[in-house]
Amino acid sequence: MSLADQFELVVGVDTHRDTHAAALCDGGGRVLAQVQAPATAAGYAQLAAWAAAAAGGRPLVWAIEGARFYGLGLARHLARAGQQLADIDTARHLGKRRAGKTDEIDAVRAARELLARPRPGQLRADGDREALRLLMCDRDNAVGCAKTARNLLAAVLVTAPAGVREHLRRLPARQRPAACAALACPPGADRQTLVLHQTLNRLGQRITLLAATATELETHIAALVEHMAPGLVAAEPGAGPLSAAQILLSWSHRGRIHSEPAFAMLSGTAPLPVCSGRTHRHRLNRLGDRQLNRALHTIAVNRMRHHPPTRAYVARRRAEGKTDKEIRRCLKRYLARHLYRALNALDKT
Repeated sequence: MSLADQFELVVGVDTHRDTHAAALCDGGGRVLAQVQAPATAAGYAQLAAWAAAAAGGRPLVWAIEGARFYGLGLARHLARAGQQLADIDTARHLGKRRAGKTDEIDAVRAARELLARPRPGQLRADGDREALRLLMCDRDNAVGCAKTARNLLAAVLVTAPAGVREHLRRLPARQRPAACAALACPPGADRQTLVLHQTLNRLGQRITLLAATATELETHIAALVEHMAPGLVAAEPGAGPLSAAQILLSWSHRGRIHSEPAFAMLSGTAPLPVCSGRTHRHRLNRLGDRQLNRALHTIAVNRMRHHPPTRAYVARRRAEGKTDKEIRRCLKRYLARHLYRALNALDKT
């Protein structure tokens, strides 16, 4: 059964920064009307009024491509108006460009892609979930910039004079940025030495500030995770606030992911069948949300190192001839099932 059996009309929308292109299609995918509007509040109202007039009172569903990016403003406007929405991903797939590439063609493709699906893709939640996403983005940026600054500091020290280089390299890596920030240039130094010390001062201050920022953001993330899913981190061995935050971001809210197998596919832990003729096997799933997969991997590794029941399971599986990679994959599949149930149970309370 496809959505074509449930909805009479579908509006596909191809979203961009400045304009949105929309196409109204019937249940068979035939184009009934098309329009383009600016990506502004007035443009959102124009699209909603156009769709209502073209539908003539018949129920419709919106298929918005990029509903969490350029299409987020339109999605929020339509959600407030009580419209039914579906998120269409922007990933490339076979045959997507065979008919050419225009905004109008992409709008029609979004509508037809929704019609071919067994169920609409729900939008991720706003509110606390969006606040958590922003905190995670800010923290990841701070960590990435600090890593870039540390790499630059290491490169600068390679060509620094022997005295400066040996003094700083004797220090533990965590103390080195603070030492660079406090480094004083000798009086009467030449321009090269002066610039070297100024560069080390700036890099040390930058790394220290970014590390403090990341720590502060992690505190906010931990508090918000505990608010959104009380007791989740404490109840799940191997899970920390950052891993739990990524799981909450991918899961979003109860009802968005309709089943355990769907969550396993989203996390990339469900093996994909590769069968043809007399060949019957499965291969590793490298699709899905890779950040969610990484969070499950981190939890699995922590449990293998520090959780006694998991360590006993690992020992038993090793005795059966399984490799550590295979054991981790088994653990990640278990974690995907277990966390899906735990999140749904938390959301009911």
